Amino acid sequence: MILSISGVLLFGVFTVLAVRSRATSFPAAAAVFLFGFYVAATGAAHPINQFMASVAQSIAQMRG
Repeated sequence: MILSISGVLLFGVFTVLAVRSRATSFPAAAAVFLFGFYVAATGAAHPINQFMASVAQSIAQMRG
């Protein structure tokens, strides 16, 4: 069975775990969160999405 997890969900869980374990502070996590929204509104969003899709595809090919 292949489990597919959204990148948003995955990074959200990592952020919550980092804040709860005190590996990062809430203001730092909030700053990174807001930075993501600003990046998504720029021309950098498309190349980042392409890169992440190619990484996911590479991982899938290594597993299969």
